[in-house]
Amino acid sequence: MSKVLLVHAKGGPPLGHVLSRTAARAEVHLLALSALPPTVADSARGLCASIAMPSDAQRADLVSLIVSEAKAVGADAVLTFSEYAVVAVAEACQALGLAGAGSAAALARDKRLMRRTWLEHDLPQPEFRPVTTEADLHAAAGALPGPLLLKAAWSAGSTAHQIIRSPHEASAAWARSREVMAESAQLGYAELHVAEAEADFVVEQIVTGTAAHWFDEPGWGDYVSVEGVVADGTFHPVCLSGRMPTIEPFTERAGITPALLPQDAQDRIVDLARRAVDALGLRDCGTHTEIKLGADGSMWLIETAARFGGAMTVPQIEEVFGLDLIGMLVDHLLDRPVTWPGHCLTPAQARGAAGSLVVLAVDGDGEAWQDRRVWDFPVVSGRVPLSPGSELSVVAESSLADGSIVPVYDPAAGANTMAALCLLSATDPRTVLHDFEALVSALPRVLPAAQPEEVSA
Repeated sequence: MSKVLLVHAKGGPPLGHVLSRTAARAEVHLLALSALPPTVADSARGLCASIAMPSDAQRADLVSLIVSEAKAVGADAVLTFSEYAVVAVAEACQALGLAGAGSAAALARDKRLMRRTWLEHDLPQPEFRPVTTEADLHAAAGALPGPLLLKAAWSAGSTAHQIIRSPHEASAAWARSREVMAESAQLGYAELHVAEAEADFVVEQIVTGTAAHWFDEPGWGDYVSVEGVVADGTFHPVCLSGRMPTIEPFTERAGITPALLPQDAQDRIVDLARRAVDALGLRDCGTHTEIKLGADGSMWLIETAARFGGAMTVPQIEEVFGLDLIGMLVDHLLDRPVTWPGHCLTPAQARGAAGSLVVLAVDGDGEAWQDRRVWDFPVVSGRVPLSPGSELSVVAESSLADGSIVPVYDPAAGANTMAALCLLSATDPRTVLHDFEALVSALPRVLPAAQPEEVSA
């Protein structure tokens, strides 16, 4: 039986979903760079032939560690679904002579290199500047048309984003972004391979998006993502995911599969995603390309990742389109024949719709909840009415335990302050969007109020 070394770290699709699909295709050996979620630990021991949990000293040279572990277990393929381990795994695969994202993986990870590559290929994107010092940021703030967005070059999940509306805000934004990156590293949400990655930033112009020119009904966010895969250097788009509007600065609230767009609009978006992925030169990996939608058909590239979309994007695609992307990628990396979609799938091919909602202590208008609340999924499922045919569940491994106090939303920390991740299955994308709007509105009313002693503890 073929053997796969799966490198686990924070982020990406839920580990339970990844493990079960991988184990159905091959003997799995797990290299855990992050602690296993408690809700998955028991099943992981049953699904994996071995589980290695290296020490901090062993992880100092991550590529060598992965190569050594792969040789020890006789791995026929090595893969990861975590943004933070993508570059290390790609380099390890190259050293082992195995299929992987290839030498261009860093271009799909470092936002500075990504934007520079797209600039060379004349692809539409916001105007930008790389930033490594506070002086660099002040220079960029004086040169670029505002408002601006400061991003950590190696971050994920909207972490350390800071809006700069005038040059005099640059110093405070710089200090806060660096502080958040240090906090994120302590939580395990940080690049695992590139030294001093937390010091690298990019600042870019905030372009004006609009969903009204693209969607037939209100409520959709002004950007989408193209989910796909690169196999032997050829990009295969799978489908588009829609979004609810982000929370300031640009924290994602919900992803919905499929995006409810007209065919001509989807074709134009997919064409831009293809050009973006092709420019990066990836070889064998999942892809997730985010695109901002503007007025009169304008578009801007936000970013491309050399891995599948995180949260519940992959399970949503499996539910709606019947495609096990994890298993298909494993088969491809093991040199087995795989039939990828011949075209980007549309709502017409979907079996209903699905979406994932990040629970944050922010209402539908983007305002913080007026008081502290306790996360309690049974209360939510019992008291929030959904549309006929809709089913709501909670992703336990990505959520706080019932009875936990919902964190105060921190704009700079982004998804780091989430309380839970919920999955909704419904008859169509419009219903998912409608039910999510109802959930966002109801949560601060139906969740139990936290007691003063709980908040201060």
